[in-house]
Amino acid sequence: MKQDELKKLVGEKSVEWIKDGMTVGLGTGSTVKFMVDALGRRVKTEGLSITGVTTSKATAKQAEELGIPLKSVDAVDHIDLTIDGADEISADFQGIKGGGAALLFEKIVATNSKKVMWIVDESKMVKHLGAFPLPVEVIPYGSQKVFERFEQKGYNPTFRKSADGNSLLLTDSENYIIDLHLGEILEPERLADELIKEVGVVEHGLFLNMVNTVVVGLADGPKVLDANR
Repeated sequence: MKQDELKKLVGEKSVEWIKDGMTVGLGTGSTVKFMVDALGRRVKTEGLSITGVTTSKATAKQAEELGIPLKSVDAVDHIDLTIDGADEISADFQGIKGGGAALLFEKIVATNSKKVMWIVDESKMVKHLGAFPLPVEVIPYGSQKVFERFEQKGYNPTFRKSADGNSLLLTDSENYIIDLHLGEILEPERLADELIKEVGVVEHGLFLNMVNTVVVGLADGPKVLDANR
């Protein structure tokens, strides 16, 4: 089964957890697009009444076009469930996110949610994190100095480029992304603590002790994993 078919499978499966009256965090990325499409169909055909809280301008545009009612994270008193993708999930259910450059909004929505679900194809499941470059969002001012400090630490940083490759990518908050090519992260909590204390860093893509349920797309169908949180 092709990767897109696996993504579609888990995206459509995940909306089964969404019930009438819920406030739902809507993540960002290629797998989440299928989930939002499926949610839009439920809103249209079933009259499902929900409120969406989006994690990017791209998801907000898609949801609005599908008629999904939206509110800002600051305009809701709770989020029942956030459904999002992930770039890597380790054997102990820690994650790297931010391949789509939306990690800041994604983490804000996730940390304000009662439950978090990640939807992925099987290629995202790994033993240890780190093969996928770790995104770090930094403010533009002084970003070269942060980059140099990461170089000195041996973190193999690269600035994320825009799609045309001619300029640095800007996040929805108009910050830059520095990707750290670490190979393997054996102490993610120590690294997370170090990065967030770095002056100029806004947020990092380590999503630790955060997910409750993972839906993995396998060739023989979606598999639901409980992270015991």
